[in-house]
Amino acid sequence: MKSALLAAALLTTVLGSHAQTASAAFPYEADGATAADASSEYLAAKARWHNELAAFARTDQQQFPPPGGVVFVGSSTVRMWKNLAQDFRQVPGIVNRGFGGSTMADCSLFARDLVVRYKPRQVLVYAGDNDLAEGRTPLQVLESFARFANAVRAELPHTRISFISVKPSPSREHLMPLIRETNNVISAYLNRLPDSEYIDVFTPMLGADGRPRPELFRSDRLHLTDEGYRLWQSIIAARLPAVGPAISSVPMPMPLPMTSPAASPP
Repeated sequence: MKSALLAAALLTTVLGSHAQTASAAFPYEADGATAADASSEYLAAKARWHNELAAFARTDQQQFPPPGGVVFVGSSTVRMWKNLAQDFRQVPGIVNRGFGGSTMADCSLFARDLVVRYKPRQVLVYAGDNDLAEGRTPLQVLESFARFANAVRAELPHTRISFISVKPSPSREHLMPLIRETNNVISAYLNRLPDSEYIDVFTPMLGADGRPRPELFRSDRLHLTDEGYRLWQSIIAARLPAVGPAISSVPMPMPLPMTSPAASPP
């Protein structure tokens, strides 16, 4: 009960904050954003992830993904999913935009660069454990996710937003209480949003003893083995559209609650 009340309190804090326009918070130069639009944190993140962003740009120049696909974005767990498109071959237009070591805060800053520009029908984001490892709180992760979701929904109101739960890595077992809390508050947040979902990979990755299943992780006790990815594939596959209507024909969802303009990634 106490954790449920805490989750409700954190959720109320975020939903009660003032709104901010996505264009000012998430500048994208190719869209004609001015220098005044670009926040210092965005520019710092862009410099930090220059090589990864440049690699994505080169890939897009070779073959730009058609609209209406499915974008996976997030940290190294996404980046290292080499067979992502093959594992979901029944789904047209799979795009992998994972960049290793990234945080939910980074994903929120690059929402337009790595998601909006592809005009996907669905986006799945995996991030948050790096934020916690760097000392951020579950509420800060929630706020970053809300900014990410707001930036996507502001320009793509029909796009489905899916959050893949933070996984229980053995190397970060000391963070388990924070991981559970993060998953709980984001799940509660998503329950209030239309056309969105929380995908629970956390629970199936625990053994009967309540601890992370070691066979799902590599020797670094952080990243997934092939067996780990097979488990994720089995859980996520049912959440993806094999075929369906174009984005323009999907019913308009209700407006997404917005977050504080003053909140920024720590």
